[in-house]
Amino acid sequence: MMLKDPYIIEGGCYKDNRGVLKYNNDFDATRVKRIYAIQNSESNPIRGWQGHKIEQRWFIAISGSFDIYVIAIDDWTYPSPALTSQKFRLEQEKLNVLHVPAGYITAIHSLIPDSVLLVMSDYSLGAIKDEYRFDLEHFKNIF
Repeated sequence: MMLKDPYIIEGGCYKDNRGVLKYNNDFDATRVKRIYAIQNSESNPIRGWQGHKIEQRWFIAISGSFDIYVIAIDDWTYPSPALTSQKFRLEQEKLNVLHVPAGYITAIHSLIPDSVLLVMSDYSLGAIKDEYRFDLEHFKNIF
């Protein structure tokens, strides 16, 4: 099966004397079944590695900023430690959406204390058994 690549859906920001309007007119939320927010602790600003064979996710920085590292998995039982990652930066200034298709794992690095990341999934909680976790140190030379 050929994996689709993760990508950013560009949002925008409009400012005038009334305030700020952040928007993303190109994001189609019809597939979203569940949302939650992540706020990493200051003592542990990197959360990872976690991902899904079947589930896809979308990420938005609600406040602060994040680097999100994404790895395509070659073996869900024991992935190669030499796999490489892509890095995406999400910041609160625009409502950019990072789409991570099925077949990837992520590590989320909050760059500013108290940053909040909105996460959306196309499956309801418990609908499928599709959660994979790997030690943060498993993959070499990522951070």
